[in-house]
Amino acid sequence: MQDGDVIYESYANGDGRDQNVSIFSGTKGFWCVAAAAAAQDGILDFNEPVCHTIPEWCGDAKKSEIRVRDLLNFTAGIEPAFSLHGRSISDRNAFSVRLPAATQPGESFMYGPSQLQVFSEVLRRKLAARHMTPEEYLTRRILRPLGIAGVDFREDSRGNPLLASGFRLSALQWAQLGELILGGGKYRGRQIVRPEYLTECFRGTHINPMFGMGFWLNRLAPSGREVDVERMLNLPWERQDWQATCLCREAPRDMIAAIGSGYQRMFIVPSMNVVVVRQGRDDSRFSDAHFLSLLFAAKG
Repeated sequence: MQDGDVIYESYANGDGRDQNVSIFSGTKGFWCVAAAAAAQDGILDFNEPVCHTIPEWCGDAKKSEIRVRDLLNFTAGIEPAFSLHGRSISDRNAFSVRLPAATQPGESFMYGPSQLQVFSEVLRRKLAARHMTPEEYLTRRILRPLGIAGVDFREDSRGNPLLASGFRLSALQWAQLGELILGGGKYRGRQIVRPEYLTECFRGTHINPMFGMGFWLNRLAPSGREVDVERMLNLPWERQDWQATCLCREAPRDMIAAIGSGYQRMFIVPSMNVVVVRQGRDDSRFSDAHFLSLLFAAKG
C-alpha cells in the first residue's frame, strides 16, 4: 500500500483471496501501541517502576528497579519462559510475576512472552479501577477504531490474554495498524494515539538498538550489519548480538518492521508512505535483506 491505496496484492491460495493467518509475534505490536494509548490516557507511565503496581517486587533488588518501559523493550532481565505460549500454565500472569530476574534491567535483551505477560498484569491491575480488562481496553482504543473484530486473545483459565502471540488477521487488517503508524497515530481522520506517545514504540535501547517496543528498526542502515532476526532469536539470549545491526542496508533508515515467526512481516516506511505485508510460511530460504533489497534498492 502507498498513500493509502493498494498498489499490489497477490495471494498463494488457489482462489487468490485475502485470508486470515496467524501473525504470531506481530501481535506484540498491537499491545505496545495500546501501551502508548494507556500512557496518553494517564493509566500508566513508561518510566514508572513496575513495583508501584506489583508491590510483590518491592523487596527484590533487581525487580524493584524494573520500569514499565523495560518490560516493553524486553530489557527487564526476566527469562523468556517460552512455555507461556502453550496452554499448560493456568495463570500466565502469576507465573510471570514470580519469575526471577536473571540480570539487572537494561543489561540484556530477552525476547519472549514473560516480560509482556508481566505488563499484562500491570495493565490488568491499573484497569481494574476503571472496571475494564486489558482485552476490553485494546478493543476499545485500538482494534475497534481500526475496524478489526473477532481476534483470539488466547486467554488462559484465569482469563489473562497472551500478549506475545495469537492474533489471526488478513493482510489488509494488519496493514491497518501500519496505516495508523504512517499517520502518526491517526487513522482515517481520527487521532487514536498522539504521536509523542506512539513514537516511544520506535526508540531502540542500548542493548538492542534494533528493537523498540514491539517493533524492529532499520536505523543503522546503510552501514549496519544485516541480520536475520528469526535466526538470531533462535540462539540463547546470552549469545545474541544486536550491536550495529539492521534488517537491510538498502532499505530506508526510517523503516519499521513488525515480525512474526514463519516470516510473517509488515514493513512500514514513513518517508515513502508505504506499508508492505507478507504472509509467510516457515521457509528458511526467505531473507528479509534480499526481499527488502528487491523492493527498495531503487528507492522507487
